[in-house]
This record gives sequence, structure tokens and C-alpha cells, in this order.
Amino acid sequence: MNGSVRIGRVLGVPLRIHWTVPLLVVLFGYSLATQTLPVWTPDQTNATYTVAGLVGALLLIGSLLAHEVAHAVIARAKDIPVQDVTLWALGGMTRMGKPRTAGGAFLVAVGGPLTSLVVGAAALGAGVGLDALFAWAVPAAVLMWLAWVNFLLGVFNLLPAAPLDGGRVVQSVIWWRTGDRDRGERAAARSGQVLGFLLIAGGWISVLRGSFGGLWLIVIGFFVLIVANAERRQAGVAAALHGVRAADAMSSPAETCADWLTVERCVGDVAMRTRHSALPLIDFEGRPSGLVDLSQLAKIPVSQRRELHVRDMATPLSQCTTCTPGDLLEDVLEKAGPSGSGIRILVIEDRLLVGIITARDIARLVQRHSLRGTDSTTDGDTDH
Repeated sequence: MNGSVRIGRVLGVPLRIHWTVPLLVVLFGYSLATQTLPVWTPDQTNATYTVAGLVGALLLIGSLLAHEVAHAVIARAKDIPVQDVTLWALGGMTRMGKPRTAGGAFLVAVGGPLTSLVVGAAALGAGVGLDALFAWAVPAAVLMWLAWVNFLLGVFNLLPAAPLDGGRVVQSVIWWRTGDRDRGERAAARSGQVLGFLLIAGGWISVLRGSFGGLWLIVIGFFVLIVANAERRQAGVAAALHGVRAADAMSSPAETCADWLTVERCVGDVAMRTRHSALPLIDFEGRPSGLVDLSQLAKIPVSQRRELHVRDMATPLSQCTTCTPGDLLEDVLEKAGPSGSGIRILVIEDRLLVGIITARDIARLVQRHSLRGTDSTTDGDTDH
């Protein structure tokens, strides 16, 4: 996610923190210290409320992390690759590959909400115990608040709408009943669109009635709506790519550049004539050795282009996404990860470059699927 930084690993999974997390700590800490605790435990000092509010907000971040880590742990147990976990203002996000079975999808989906409910129950029990045994009113109130928030988080996430975990549950159940994963994804995405509209409408009604807490509902509603729309589009893409091999999607190789050329030679002899935004590189034996973006070449000062070789600016082949002509396109794209319009996959056979797959090639397949055409072969149209 843009705006996040990696801060370490948790149970072997990279952990990232979005810049909005400190804002979340401040907002929840302030609300807890100035509104909730003075009502629940009156006649305490401002310092007590401030420290307790900060501790409560940090405990909330910890519970959000537990929710996401549960998804990641179950996914890894089901042999689903996990890229990272990111915490941000609206909770968290676990990036992972697609489950191979409906059962695996179901377990991954319910793991997060169940963890939130367990954390809520533990916090509730601890709060009641501290109050009953030691009469520690403020710590008990913080734990009670934490329990309430986690119960709310768990129940809200179980709503049957993507991108919430409940939407994943709906998807997995429909997948299990019908054998059609795409149908489940479309149903969950439609539910997410409906939920997004309802949250936005409810938020506006709250604001009009004088409750500015409705603004939070509006923000969440817009997030749900945007992601649900994206997932519905993605479901359409997945349907178009079912069973498609890389050979059926690839374009003829774009112009290539010898990797031993200087940047000056590359720009003058190849880059200035190409229609594409990236150039595959070949070595002395004619085998692919990497990929260079024209934007990288443009950043090199003219005075340095005669000394630098183009291979020094390129992404080496070991870091490029590659496949063979017979690979399933779905599997190749999953390996490539989220790339947006920057998809560039080199198709290699017998150590020679035979094609390239870009976002334009994927879009063409989706367009043909939407037209219900039967011809899925490429037509040489490229724009890399």
C-alpha cells in the first residue's frame, strides 16, 4: 500500500505500517481519554486519563495486528503465499495469493473475525477480573472499551460483503456449493457495493442529525464501495483468463536492445525509435538478460550516457517476471503480483525470448471475453 513503510516481521510475515496509524492512535487515544473514560470512571486526574487513553489506543493497534496475523498464519498453513501485512487507519490488510480450495478460502476468511471476538472476550474477562479483585477502575474500563471495540470489529467484518471477511465467507460458500469461484467473487462484490451505499447513506443521515461520527461511516462506506467495485472488475478479468495459456496472450517480442551497449547507443539506436515504454535486453548469445524502462534511461544525464552501459540500468532477468508459453496466465499473473498498468512478463522458451505480455494484452483478452468471442489468439497489437 502506498504511504506505508516496512518496520519488521511478525511470525515470519513482513509487517508494514501506513502513515495513518499514528493518526489512528491519536484519535482513539483522545476520544478514550476525553470522552469515554471520564464518563465510565469519573474523578480521575487528566494525566491518568491521558496515559490510559494512549495505552488503550496502542492495545487496539495490537488487536488489529492480531486480526491480520490470524489471516496470514492460516493462509500459510494452507500453502497460500503471503506477501505482507499492512496496518492502516481503517484496520489492516493482508496481501496473499488466491486460495486453491473453497475450504481454504473459508478458513482464511473467518480466522480474522474469530480472533477479534476471542481478543474481545479475553479483554472483557480481564477487565471484569481487575475490577472485581483489585478495584482498578481505570485499567478495567480500558479493557472493557477494548473488548467492545473488538466485538464490534469482529461482527462488522462478518457482514456478507466484500472486501470484508464476511464477503470472503460468502464467496467461499458459493464456490463450494457451485464449484464456480468467479460466481462467488461477483456475488461478494455486489454485496460490497450495496453495503458501501448503505454506509454512506447512513453516515449522511447521522451528519444531518448533528452527529459528526457519521463522517467515519461515510469514509468507511466509500472505502468499501471503491474496493468492491475493483473486486467486481477483477472477477471479470479472472473469468476472461480461465484456462488461457501465456502463448495465447503474448504479443510478438518488442524491440530488443543489446545489453552491452552504452546508454547513449541504446537511446540513439533503439529507444528513440521504439513505441514501447520498456526494452527487453539480450546478451551476446541472444538470450534475454533483463528489462530496462525508458524512464530510467531518461533520468541519466547526457554527460554520463557514454560511460554507462544499459545493463547497469536494467532490472536483471532474475528479478523480472518470466514464464513459458505453456504456463497458465492466471498463475503467471499471481506470481507477478499487483502491477496495475505496469505488467510486463517475458515469455521465454529454450532460453530465448518468444513473446511479452503487457497490460494491453490482458485488456484485449478481457474485451474479447466481454464480446463472447471465441478467438483468443493475439493479433500483434502491442503497446508496452
